[in-house]
Amino acid sequence: MRFVFTVLFLIVLAAPLLAQDRVFVERQFQSWLQKTVWPQAKAKGVSKQTFRQAFDGVKLNWDLPDLVPPGSPQKTPKVQRQAEFGSPGRYFNAESVQGATSVGRKMARRHAETLARVEAETGVPARIILAIWGRESGYGQVPIRHDAFQVLSTKGFMSTRADYFTAELIAALQIAEAGHAQGRELKSSWAGALGQPQFMPTNFLTYARDGDGDGRADIWGSAADTIASIGAYLEEHGWIADRDWGFEVNLPNTVSCALEGPDQGRLIRDWAAMGVSRVSGKPFPAHELAAEGYLMMPAGQSGPAFIVTPNFYVLKDYNTSDLYALFVGHVGDRIQYGVGDFHGRWGDVGNLYRSDIVTMQQVLVEQGHDVGGIDGLPGYKTRRSIGRWQAASGRAPTCFPNDRLKAALKP
Repeated sequence: MRFVFTVLFLIVLAAPLLAQDRVFVERQFQSWLQKTVWPQAKAKGVSKQTFRQAFDGVKLNWDLPDLVPPGSPQKTPKVQRQAEFGSPGRYFNAESVQGATSVGRKMARRHAETLARVEAETGVPARIILAIWGRESGYGQVPIRHDAFQVLSTKGFMSTRADYFTAELIAALQIAEAGHAQGRELKSSWAGALGQPQFMPTNFLTYARDGDGDGRADIWGSAADTIASIGAYLEEHGWIADRDWGFEVNLPNTVSCALEGPDQGRLIRDWAAMGVSRVSGKPFPAHELAAEGYLMMPAGQSGPAFIVTPNFYVLKDYNTSDLYALFVGHVGDRIQYGVGDFHGRWGDVGNLYRSDIVTMQQVLVEQGHDVGGIDGLPGYKTRRSIGRWQAASGRAPTCFPNDRLKAALKP
């Protein structure tokens, strides 16, 4: 009982100290805005009036993830804030997939003329544009409520990617200066992404397009501008017209999951010669056979397998996640072709903390493996490194971290 009272006393004692610390950090933040952000904004043509409107009354948002207050050590977050970092199977829950598909078909009919024009201009299929639009903002129906200047300035001042978010903050000020949104009207996601395509501010400045001919690139209120902007983004990032994004496949036992990755590509005819076949039973399209494809297994042996094309990695440029790119390609195919669920089933994986995966990655790196960065995320380099380690250890390659591997791959 005495221990409990002691703990409570310490908590009560610490509360005002924490509040004082935050007051001090807030003062540092305001100084940073004036001494660091304002000179950069001014150099980009931002007026003092726009700057004042943007930050009138703005304070730090302490609820945002991955913050590192001045003087605090960085740490790998345990909580998975984004769906891309969770269990692969949960990303494809029936409600999300079916909702994006059914509304996408309605939007395909409603905006058929615009979609056809943008597809002809960019080479990006309408179904892909629709699927991105649906995933990013529910076709414009998902409310976006965060104050963009508060989000970006908080992250620019004290996040694990401060320089990146500072550059995005300057771009947001340029957007306000150009009159696209005034002062505090600029709303974003918790990560600072804007409008229906969820463009970061620098991407808005580069890829936003006027799709309805009114002289403005309005990604907040215009469906036509949103469609044109998504198409422009993918085109500029190298979308190859007339190629698909990928195909779900069956793998024979002779094809290891450790062959995954865009740096281990083969001609699709060569994958077929190795016994890789489409789950639909159809042959690979004739025009794809002489082109390169890549094995992609986002859950290792505990999920579906795919042969993807370079267009899959263009989708990853939009959001750096295998699961995101797969969702977009799959929903696009459902919208246009009426395909069903994946043939392969998702296993019960993805329940580890990022710190657990960091430990595995560190051990693998010490043994000479390239895991693509020690970040706690099971990307393709980490997955195939696990598979290679398993094979070298006499285990059957599964290519995905789990509790058993957590016990085996420890310092």
